[in-house]
Amino acid sequence: MDKRTFNKIREIVYEKSGISLGENKESLVSARVNKRMRKLIISDSRHYLKYVMDDESGEELVSLLDVISTNVTNFYREADHFDLLKAVFSQWLKEGQRRFRFWSAASSTGEEPYTMAITLLEVLKGQKVDLKILGTDISTIVLDNSREGVYDEKRIESVPRILKSRYFHKIKNNGSNEYAVNDSLKKLIVFKRLNLSTPPFPMRGPMDAIFCRNVMIYLDNIVRKKLVDEMYRLLKPGGYLMVGHSESLTGIPSDFKAVKPSVYIK
Repeated sequence: MDKRTFNKIREIVYEKSGISLGENKESLVSARVNKRMRKLIISDSRHYLKYVMDDESGEELVSLLDVISTNVTNFYREADHFDLLKAVFSQWLKEGQRRFRFWSAASSTGEEPYTMAITLLEVLKGQKVDLKILGTDISTIVLDNSREGVYDEKRIESVPRILKSRYFHKIKNNGSNEYAVNDSLKKLIVFKRLNLSTPPFPMRGPMDAIFCRNVMIYLDNIVRKKLVDEMYRLLKPGGYLMVGHSESLTGIPSDFKAVKPSVYIK
């Protein structure tokens, strides 16, 4: 991939998704774009760039963002956030709250919102409440995977055995064991495509807690500021924002108050 093409792809990706690709990402971008080009049987990256820009439907732009966006996740990743979710949810229940809305802002292949759902159901123990979780991502591919909710044995190994038996069922796929999410989890979660760089978002809120983890590291401060302001708007007073352990709101002016590293409250 020549420098001019790389820079134009960087520009398009930033404009359409807010993802800031540094000059040191040329080999990564080239590898991921080449994967898409092979599928389309396009051999020249300049021809691919023209294909993206000439596609009036915008579908190829979505496919480009799919291959560029990074999707690394697992069940119970950064587990202390789920411990906090359990504690505050238990407290809200004791106080009589019966309507709850949670948001996994960069839900990737679904492990995060499904872990949220397991955590909340374990607290409820059969109590009936109005509970919904929204899972959003910019990638249509990972959203399809999330809705399917099927994971191989390695990807589910961080789920405790008793919870695995309670919330998943084993299926066979080409001779290998896989685990499918039970309907008790699926019915709590709605997966939608959302570009975090383009607030205001269509959700009305208020949200009780937002997990926006390990995504702001790919955004510059201009986009981060807009996103943080929008999450503040959507959270209820006393609602929580969790960001990734390697992230913080330091340097981003906001009214959030730090609870501890990576955890903020409105």
